Amino acid sequence: MDPQTISDNQENNKASLNHLRLIGPLVVPYKKHIMLALLLLVLGAAANLAIPVTFKLMIDLGFAAENQDTLSYYFLLVFVVSSLMILFTSLRYYWVSWIGQRVVTDLRKKVYAQVMFQSQEFFEKTKTGEILSRINTDTTLVETVVGSTFSIALRSAVTFLGAIIMMVVSSPKLAMYMGFLIPLVVIPIVLTGRKIQQLSKAEQDRIADSSALATETINAMHTVQAYAQEANENSQFVTAINKAFKAAVASIRMTTIMSLLVGFVIFGGIVFVLWLGAKDVIGGVMTAGTLSQFVMYAIMAATSVGALSTVWSELKKAAGALERIIELMNTESTIKNPAQPTTIQNPVLGNISISDLSFAYPSRPDLAVLKDISFEVVPGQTVALVGPSGSGKSTLFQLLMRFYEPQSGIIKLDGTNINSLDLDILRSQFSLVAQDVTIFSTTARENIAYGNPVAPDDAVKAAAELAHADEFIQQLKKGYDTYLGERGVRLSGGQAQRLSIARAVLTNPPVLLLDEATSALDASSEKLVQEALNTIMKDRTTLVIAHRLATIRKADQIIVMDQGRIVANGKHEQLIRNNELYAELAKLQFTDQ
Repeated sequence: MDPQTISDNQENNKASLNHLRLIGPLVVPYKKHIMLALLLLVLGAAANLAIPVTFKLMIDLGFAAENQDTLSYYFLLVFVVSSLMILFTSLRYYWVSWIGQRVVTDLRKKVYAQVMFQSQEFFEKTKTGEILSRINTDTTLVETVVGSTFSIALRSAVTFLGAIIMMVVSSPKLAMYMGFLIPLVVIPIVLTGRKIQQLSKAEQDRIADSSALATETINAMHTVQAYAQEANENSQFVTAINKAFKAAVASIRMTTIMSLLVGFVIFGGIVFVLWLGAKDVIGGVMTAGTLSQFVMYAIMAATSVGALSTVWSELKKAAGALERIIELMNTESTIKNPAQPTTIQNPVLGNISISDLSFAYPSRPDLAVLKDISFEVVPGQTVALVGPSGSGKSTLFQLLMRFYEPQSGIIKLDGTNINSLDLDILRSQFSLVAQDVTIFSTTARENIAYGNPVAPDDAVKAAAELAHADEFIQQLKKGYDTYLGERGVRLSGGQAQRLSIARAVLTNPPVLLLDEATSALDASSEKLVQEALNTIMKDRTTLVIAHRLATIRKADQIIVMDQGRIVANGKHEQLIRNNELYAELAKLQFTDQ
C-alpha cells in the first residue's frame, strides 16, 4: 500500500476497517455453523434479559411469610432461566471458537500458498522472520476477531438493544436520561480508535523485526558460536524485543485510556439515573422492583457498551494485522505463467540457446550482472563455465530456470522461448546440484524423492546407489527411514552432497546444472561425488561451474566469463594458450587432487 495515496486520517481509517472485508469470503463456507451460533446467541440473550423481570416480580411481591410459595416458584424460575442462559452461552462459545479456528486455518493456507508462488525477487527483499510473522502472529489476531471479538460484538449488540428496549418499557423517563449519555460514550471510542490501529500495526511490525532477527540468528548458529557472538546476538534480540514491548505498551495504554473514559461516563451516568429513580420510588411514582429492573438493564447496557468499546479496539488491531496480510496477498510474483503455455516437444533433447542476455538483480538495478551473453549448448554436451567470483555464472543458472526475468535477451530450450513454457514443466527439465545443499528435516528416502514423491522404493535405492549414497544410508540406524535432522545436521558435507545428487538422478532431467558441487568437500568425499557426477553426466546436457581441472578438461566447451561478459570460448588447450585470464585461473584456482 502506498501511503501517498491516502489523503487524510479519515480515509485511512475507513480503508483500514475495509480490510476486515477479507474475512467475509473465509466465513461463507461455514454459513450453517454461523446460523447455529446466531440462534444460540439470540436464545442466550433472551434468557439473560428475562432475569431482571423475574427479580422485579420478587421485589414487588415482598419477602413476607405468606408469599413463601410464590417466592420459591420465582427463585426456581430464576434458576431455570440462568441455566438456559449458561447452556446457550457455552454452546455459542464452542461454535464461534470452532469457526474462528477454521477461518484462521484457511487464511494461513491462503497466505502460505501466496508465499510459495512468489518469485526469488520477493525472497531477496523480504526477511524470513517477517513472512513467518504474517503467517503466524498476524493471522492469530484475525482468529481472535472471528473466534471471540465478533461473538462478543454480536452478543453485546443484541444485549444492548434488548436492554435499551426493556429500559424504555420499565421507565421511559429514566431511559431518556440514559439516552443523553450515548454521544458521550461514542466520542472517546472514535477519538482513540484510529490511534489504537496505528499503534497496533507498529506493534506487529516490531514483533516481525524481532522474529526475523531470531530466525536469522538460529539459522546461523554455527557461525554465531564459532565467532563467540552469542552475547552480542542476544543483546540485539533483547533490544528488538524491548522495542516490541514498548510498542505493545503504547497500544495497551491507548486502549486503557479509552476504557477509562467510557467507564467513567457510563457508570457515572448510571449512578445519576439511579439517584433520580430513587427519588421517584420515595415519591411513589415508581415501585422498588421497577427501579431494580431498570438498574439491572442499565448495567447490562453499560456492560455491553464497555464490551463494544473493547471490541472496537480489537477490530482496529485486527485491521492493522489484516493490512499487513493484504500487503502480502496483493504482492504478485514478477515471474508469471504464460496465459497459454507452449507445449514443449517430448522427449526434451536439452538444446540451450542464449541470445543477447543482460540482467541486473531487482535489488541492485544499476549493477549489471550479465551483459550481452550469447552462446549455444548442443544436446548431450558438457559446458564448463569458469571465471572469477561475481562474474555471473550462478546468476545464469537462475535465469535458465526463470527464477528471475532478464532485462533483455532470449533463452530457448529446444528452440522454444522459456517465457512461453509452463513454469513447472520448464523447471522439471533441470536439476540443480549446488555447493550449498538443501536437506529437509525428514527421512533420507523423502529427501531423495523430493522431486518425485511417488517414486517407488527401488527407484529411490537405485538413484542412491548411482550417487554413491546407498553405502552410508544403509549404515544409518533406520536406513532410508532415518530422520536426518533440520537442514541435515546429522550428515557430513560429502554425504549431503551425494544425497542431493541422488535427488537429481531420480528426477532424470534432460539438463543438469552443477554449481561448484564439489568445491567444499574433502579429497575422499570429492572423489565419490565426482564419480557419481561423471555417471549421471553421460549423454545428458550439462552446464557446470567447475573448479576441478579434470572436469574442465573433459568439457566439450569452456565459456570464460569476467564481469558479466563472455571473454573467451573454446577448449582447455586452446584457451590456456590464447586467453590470459583463463591461464591465470588455471594456475591459481583450478585444482586436481
